[in-house]
Amino acid sequence: MDGASVMRPPPHPGVLLVAIREVRWMRRDRLALFLAVGVPLIALALLAWTFSNAVIRDLRVSVVDADRTAASMTYVQSIAAAPGVIVAERPGDLTSAMHAIRSGAAIAAVYIPRNFERDLMARERPQIVVFYNRQYFTPGNSASSAISNAIAAATASLGPRSPGQGAASALGALVVEQYVLTNPALNYAQFLLRAILPTVLHVVMAIAAGYAVGSEFSTRRRRAWLKAAGGSPLAALVGKLAPLFAIFVLMMAITGPGLIHGLYGLPFRGDAVMVGAAACLLVIAYLSLGALFQLLVKNLATGLSLTAIFCSPAFGFAGVGFPLFAMNGFSRFWGDLLPLRWYLEILFDQAARGVPTWISVWPFMALATLAVLLFGLAWFRLRAIARTVPDRGAAPKPLEVPGNGRGIGTAMVAEYCHVLRDRGAFGLIVLAPVLYGVLYPQPYLGQVLRDIPIAVVDQDHTELSRTLVQTLNADEAIRVEMRAETFADAQAALAKRDVFAIVGIPKDTEREVLKGNNARLPAYVDSAYFLLYSRALQGISEASAAVTAGVQGHGARADGSLAHAALIRSSPVEVLTEPLFNPTGGYASYIVPAAFVLILQQTLLMGSATLGGVTFEQSGRRGRRSRAGTPMVVGHALAHLCLVMPGLALYLIVLPRLYGFPTLGSLFDLLLMAVPFVLSVSFLAQFVGTWFKRRETAVLLFIATSLPLFFMVGVSWPIEAIPDALRLASWIIPSTSAIDGLVRINQMGASLRDVIHDWMILWLLVGGYGLLAVVSTHLSGREQLRHGR
Repeated sequence: MDGASVMRPPPHPGVLLVAIREVRWMRRDRLALFLAVGVPLIALALLAWTFSNAVIRDLRVSVVDADRTAASMTYVQSIAAAPGVIVAERPGDLTSAMHAIRSGAAIAAVYIPRNFERDLMARERPQIVVFYNRQYFTPGNSASSAISNAIAAATASLGPRSPGQGAASALGALVVEQYVLTNPALNYAQFLLRAILPTVLHVVMAIAAGYAVGSEFSTRRRRAWLKAAGGSPLAALVGKLAPLFAIFVLMMAITGPGLIHGLYGLPFRGDAVMVGAAACLLVIAYLSLGALFQLLVKNLATGLSLTAIFCSPAFGFAGVGFPLFAMNGFSRFWGDLLPLRWYLEILFDQAARGVPTWISVWPFMALATLAVLLFGLAWFRLRAIARTVPDRGAAPKPLEVPGNGRGIGTAMVAEYCHVLRDRGAFGLIVLAPVLYGVLYPQPYLGQVLRDIPIAVVDQDHTELSRTLVQTLNADEAIRVEMRAETFADAQAALAKRDVFAIVGIPKDTEREVLKGNNARLPAYVDSAYFLLYSRALQGISEASAAVTAGVQGHGARADGSLAHAALIRSSPVEVLTEPLFNPTGGYASYIVPAAFVLILQQTLLMGSATLGGVTFEQSGRRGRRSRAGTPMVVGHALAHLCLVMPGLALYLIVLPRLYGFPTLGSLFDLLLMAVPFVLSVSFLAQFVGTWFKRRETAVLLFIATSLPLFFMVGVSWPIEAIPDALRLASWIIPSTSAIDGLVRINQMGASLRDVIHDWMILWLLVGGYGLLAVVSTHLSGREQLRHGR
């Protein structure tokens, strides 16, 4: 046997050869490998670290005790001992307390009025007022709930205050007995991480596939790709996406069984096979989507931009933060086109809620249809391209490098013209904010959840139970969708999402109330989605309280003495909760203003950093040298400031008024806060862009950072729950201070003095990143001299 006969034959053209070619390319192109592996792992690690404190604690509260008696001290101590809050300060007046809320020193304030103990002893039902910041939705509501529970506990600990007060009421009360389904510990990690991790991954999947396919139209050869596939477009597409499919299926396994159910120890309740199959379909769908955009436009930068615009807002349309049934028609239609929306429904139903497998068949079929459709469209488009003669494309026109005049004004004008000439940079910096301004708020414009469907199981069939059902149906938060005969029927409707809560009225409820006993109403509330859970429970509690007040008043007038006496017996202290700055509790008013600021940062960061790669692509190191020096860096930043101004005006002035968001701040203060924000982002972008050699690098690296950065700000997830090291590190990102400062000024009426800490940090970032940008451009200039160009 000769040596030639034992030599390994070369791989035959086909799927395997294309996959081998793709793996070798990823090993050479470190950016492709980092995008597929490094970017998602870093983003997932940041999110896991952010939510490592799954239960919200130590929310700062300001307490104004104007009474300073033993009774008032009991309430202050009860609030200080509450598990979710701490008493951060005790100012002498409400003005100081309101300043603390506006500036961020406190999330809520409690006011105990003068003569509180005297009125309590005299059975005058004194008030305790709780002011809480509902512009910061999650921490504000959590603080309000913790304070209300602490006040109730303090009232119960006081006992009878007069001989007649402790006597049993002639009639009993309806007491809602809460049973939390799905997530009994109300663990935010279970709720948020389960949804956010796939959301981050789906963007990276599409971008990675787009980069792999789009590179065939830029730095690689499309003819060699098809030749490796033996001329088969199907083999070419499958082989190219196969390595990425393997990587991202492994990533999905890491984020699901590995992180959620392993590290956090959260239970998995449903069909693991269906969830695994759905994860594979999700990967196929978004790999195909990224490939399709590139095959349609045959331009890497444009295709990546389209992919980012399509994928980035998907979290809002998926129905996790704001439920689908409360969205407008456009949002529901757009959400139905997103594979992520169907995958998350399967994931929550199976992993979190543990519903029967057959209930998830319809979303599974919808996800499978989208995956097959997207892959089929990409395949047909590649077939059409394979029949055409490859065009070499026009060589990029070298960038005109200014030879004379390196002043700030010259640099500013040159950069302004540079952005206007480059479609990619212009689209990111100028056009993308307009598109996002229209698209992003759409899912949330319903603002407040109303008519959440619930089921009622009435086993009493009395006048009282009928009154309770009517009152439940009359509450604006909930709607009695189903009057089930048995709990089994109601649970079946809950599993199918026909209802989101079940209220039971046990037999002899009216009898117990008439006997003077408290009658317990079991309320089973699905907590898979926190907004639905809290709003449904609020409606049930309000309705039962209203019926109890009517019963204990013996039918007396609401303003009569009998009703007043009954109210004092059941609640000797009146608690008034006053939401500040977002009084209606609008979800869009809470989430969109903060997201707008982050969008401005991300679009400017990617657009400005893209220019660094464009410069190197078109003019090499000579082009880099042209951007070096302090006057050039400052001039470029001023040009970026002018280009971003329309977006700032749109997001901070026009759209808030168009969408009906609160706008309480001074325009001058907004401008003073916005200027260092934009300059710091521009300097940061120039610093990192100095080292980019391709225009697409900025989009590839930064597109997946939006969600981790948003949750590190403290608007959606309380800053007190973020680990100290991560909280400190987050200040180096301009959006951390900018979102806090701009939201407080525009939505809460804060002055620049109230947010002076944020303002000063932004100016420190301007100086720090400006210095780094100048140094990096200087170093790039020295590199040019070493290479003799």
